[in-house]
Amino acid sequence: MYASASAHAAALWAGLHLFLLLILSVLVTRQRRKHKVAIGDGGVPELERAIRAFGNATEYVPAALIGLAVLALAGAPALLIHLLGLLLFLGRILHALGLSRSAEATLPRAAGVLATWVAYIAAAAALLFYAIP
Repeated sequence: MYASASAHAAALWAGLHLFLLLILSVLVTRQRRKHKVAIGDGGVPELERAIRAFGNATEYVPAALIGLAVLALAGAPALLIHLLGLLLFLGRILHALGLSRSAEATLPRAAGVLATWVAYIAAAAALLFYAIP
C-alpha cells in the first residue's frame, strides 16, 4: 500500500507529539515520587506545574493531530503539514518549559500559547479550504 508524503508528514508529527506527551507524563511521575504524592498535587508547586504542563498538552495536542491527519487525507501538501506540526510542537515545548519554571506568566509560556493558537487557526483554515471540492 502506498502512503502519500502528507501521510508520512502527519505520522512524523504524531509520533513526535506522542513522545512529548510521554516525557511530560514521566516528569509528573518523577515529581510524584520525589514528593511522595500519589494523587492530586499535594500542595507541591512543582508537581502542580508538571501536572498542568502535561494536562495542557493533552488538551491541545489530540485535536491538532486529528487536524493534521485529516489534512493528509484531504490531500494537503506535506510541507503544510510539516509547518503546522512544527509550529504546534515548538509551541507545546515552549509552553511546558515556561510553565515548569514558574506558575506566573513567562515569555516561553506566552510564546508557546501563541504558537499553539496560530497552529490551530492555520490548521482550521486549511481544513476549511480543503473541505471545498
